[in-house]
Amino acid sequence: MKSAIYLMSIVILALGLYAYDVRQENTQLQQTVHAQYTNSLTKASEKLTSLQQSVSQSLLFQDQEALEKELDNIWRTSNEFRSSISNLPLSTDVANDWLRYVGNIGEEAKYVADNGDYDEWYKKMGTVNENLQALSDEWAVATSNYYQNDGDFKKWANVAANETKESPFKNVSANLKSYTETDFPLTASESDWKKKQELQNLNDKEITKDQAIDKLELLLPGIKDATYTVTQSKEDAPYPFYHIQFVKGSRIGYADITVKGGHILSFLSERPVQEQTGITQQQIKDLTNQFLERAGYKDLQLVEMRENHDAWHISLARVAGKHKALVYPDGIQLKVSKDSGELLGFNAMEYVQKETVDENQPVNPVDWNTFFRPGTFIEEERMIYTENEGFQLRLCYEVIARFDNKLNETFRVVVDAENHDVIKVEYMP
Repeated sequence: MKSAIYLMSIVILALGLYAYDVRQENTQLQQTVHAQYTNSLTKASEKLTSLQQSVSQSLLFQDQEALEKELDNIWRTSNEFRSSISNLPLSTDVANDWLRYVGNIGEEAKYVADNGDYDEWYKKMGTVNENLQALSDEWAVATSNYYQNDGDFKKWANVAANETKESPFKNVSANLKSYTETDFPLTASESDWKKKQELQNLNDKEITKDQAIDKLELLLPGIKDATYTVTQSKEDAPYPFYHIQFVKGSRIGYADITVKGGHILSFLSERPVQEQTGITQQQIKDLTNQFLERAGYKDLQLVEMRENHDAWHISLARVAGKHKALVYPDGIQLKVSKDSGELLGFNAMEYVQKETVDENQPVNPVDWNTFFRPGTFIEEERMIYTENEGFQLRLCYEVIARFDNKLNETFRVVVDAENHDVIKVEYMP
């Protein structure tokens, strides 16, 4: 009995010491993270003050050299502020609103510096300067709460979550949204992009829940006669859709189908992975084509196939226009199992949005020998439609360029077919 009590005492003492060590480690970790957050918050506040001062100072100068110096400071400081904001435990809404508003200021400064449209800068930035000063003052009040919480993360969570009534970030969030709308209204291209994202252009006939299930079973015969649960999106959703959950044997999955037109937006199926039966890549392509034929997709072209240990991930894009160009924003992604060739995942959200291509955009040839440095070899070239930074759909050249150096590096480069602006450069491992 005494031995049992002795052993129990040893166990309790060991557990107590372990719990104490864990608490100590957690405390040290919290102190470290708190110090990092404090450092980022201090930097963000300093950068916001510097940004506001530079915007104000830019309105003082008429001398081109002095103005361009301030414009450069604005562009650089806006990027530094956005970097600091990204490292803070803010609510998603507040962080995103800051990133967009301050990003717009920086991009505007860069555009004016590049194009010399100084009068437009003076005209627009007067209001922005006043609003940025107000936001800076509100930010100072809101963030002062962080320094008063003594490293208590529960208190900071209540402060940072602007959804709570007592959060000082509520004013910052509300005014950021308001100033963004008035100071940097959406362009026609951005507005059209937003409408596409919310599927506002769908005008097809509405379908019922039963018709949505029939549509799903037509495209995916393997789940026929499954047990279904169908719910409809909330009334305030950007677009109405049916959310279908199904169970059949070991398969569990879901699909989202639009009420207007019965377009499948996404599909996912989960089941135990069986031992691979040696299905070839060509067989996977054939099964993919069979699915596309059942679904009525007649304008898609395979862009890329990648594999992991249990599935193939396939990307396709719509082909359109007289140039037979790939419309990258109108893409479809598939996940196909290696063991049976069964469709496990499907995403057609981008395809349903359906872009309108400009077939009248001029196409000017590019001499790649002078465009790239000597020693660059073009492995592949094709025409694509893709969006630039202003959400404008542009016809572009897409080339796979290999630079013949010691590293033998390969890049994917997208170049505007009309003005030869470089839209994107991507390193290919």
